[in-house]
Amino acid sequence: MNKKPEDHAESSSVGYSHYRPRHPLTILVAVILWLLHGLPFRVLGWLGWVIGSLLYALPTSRRRIGLINLEKCFPEMTPQERQHILRQHVIDLACMTLEYGYLWFSSVESIRRLMPIEGLEHLQTLAGKPVILCMPHFTGLDFAGLRVSLETPVVSIYSKQKSADFDAYVESKRLRFNTGIILPRQAGIRPALRALKQGYRLYYLPDQDFGARDSVFANFFGIPAATITGLSRLAKASGAAVLPCYPRRERHGYTLVIEAPMVNFPSGDIQQDTEMMNRHVESQIRRQPSQYFWLHKRFKTRPPGAPGFY
Repeated sequence: MNKKPEDHAESSSVGYSHYRPRHPLTILVAVILWLLHGLPFRVLGWLGWVIGSLLYALPTSRRRIGLINLEKCFPEMTPQERQHILRQHVIDLACMTLEYGYLWFSSVESIRRLMPIEGLEHLQTLAGKPVILCMPHFTGLDFAGLRVSLETPVVSIYSKQKSADFDAYVESKRLRFNTGIILPRQAGIRPALRALKQGYRLYYLPDQDFGARDSVFANFFGIPAATITGLSRLAKASGAAVLPCYPRRERHGYTLVIEAPMVNFPSGDIQQDTEMMNRHVESQIRRQPSQYFWLHKRFKTRPPGAPGFY
């Protein structure tokens, strides 16, 4: 059973969940990441650079998707500049994958050291009030989710893995410090609302294309993009303040940046709220373009009659 918010632990290196994987592939992944978690951050960065550079050289469909996304979002750049961003993004993804060893096996003290928080005062001044942490899909987002849960009890929403064994193991690792709860995306927003009212802070990722249902077309880098409206609806229903945040990968680790609450949000106009959210995401992307998830089909759902991009 998860702890209630008022029982949130300040520091513990002992996890509460001890799921033992059964599938050989899950066991292999766990062993590899356990071995990697003892290596310095810069060494993993070098390994990620090697692996990511090799992956980028492959002419995959995902690389094509990434280049299309960058062309649509940054038409002012040269093709060479966009290719440089995408290559660095694939390297960042490789680094992120290797760094899961830290998340799954490192102590609380190590995780705090590897990811200090900039702007923590924005969260602390809202003690006792409902808060939504708005986190776009950046590399390091899982690291940031675990890190912020060491400061405040967190509820987050996730997509289930195809392998039930791997899904159960990943869930146990996300909850290993007993500092929050996670909900499957299929459950909808009602359980998240209940958790908000119980004192959990919602760690919410609202920026991917999940189709036209529950979405509006809001400009994203000037292009109408199907964007879910859950952030506006959750903020209105709960009265929560919305704090934009993002992880910034650096030489010796990450920094989790928590920004000031969004002003006049929600406004009462879902379209306006969704446009405002996308502008915040754009601003964060421009600061670190290679760390955004460009391989996702962000413009998969098009307005009626509009041609497809992919």
